[in-house]
Amino acid sequence: MLRCAPVMKVPSYAKINWALRVVGKRADGYHDIETLFQTISLHDTLTFERSKRLSLTCSEPSIPVDETNLVLRAAKALGSPPVAIRLEKRIPAGGGLGGGSSNAAATLAALAKMFDLRDPLHEIASKIGSDVPFFLQGGTAYAIGRGEALTSLPDLPSIPLLLLVPQQRVSTAEAYATLNRFSPVLGIGQYQSMIDHGLLDHAAELVNDFEESIFERLPELGRLKERLLEHGAAWAAMSGSGSTLVGAFRKPVQRDKAAAQITDVQTIACETIGQLT
Repeated sequence: MLRCAPVMKVPSYAKINWALRVVGKRADGYHDIETLFQTISLHDTLTFERSKRLSLTCSEPSIPVDETNLVLRAAKALGSPPVAIRLEKRIPAGGGLGGGSSNAAATLAALAKMFDLRDPLHEIASKIGSDVPFFLQGGTAYAIGRGEALTSLPDLPSIPLLLLVPQQRVSTAEAYATLNRFSPVLGIGQYQSMIDHGLLDHAAELVNDFEESIFERLPELGRLKERLLEHGAAWAAMSGSGSTLVGAFRKPVQRDKAAAQITDVQTIACETIGQLT
């Protein structure tokens, strides 16, 4: 007999990249990266209910609910008993915020808890997507390889963030294909030192290698980054391969003032959060 709650509801948090360096291309076609991941308070919500068959519905009509959705792929990879899954979307799709990967990780963690499964979640997660393992732990983490080789770092104090979500979208494949160059690895010690001495005081060192080529092709995204800095952000960058721009502020009131002044693009106010477990 299964010992589990009939219904479980869980948050599925978005992420930003404080830094993202592409260090080379691998023989298997993937790229090696060095990045500093960070979970943020913006989240989707997933509801799981025991059912006779596995199914997925979503509040956002544009999100596929077939086998291409990572939620279903995660549920099948785990091999849990069938559930009806409801996904309430708040994380913008295709914006570099990791919504799909977060949904997959939340599904693995929730179903493992719901059905008391002991499967190796990190191993399953890494087969679903490169950054899915990060979302099992959250917080602040240094990652290398394809993004799956993780080292957790101490949680940061809550940092106010403002996301700018333009209508333009950048596919990950397109972002890698148009890269202008590769970067050397900084190393975890360098990022730990930045954190120890105040991450926002090292904004110039927190770079995203995708920005150069993407801003050349979509200069309006570069202007959005500039506007965040003009409105008081201590650091601003594109998250992941884009197209969301993120600004980090020293105080919530500065963030809220910037949000009130930037009215021609979707804005989302949120903050950093710590580890999930």
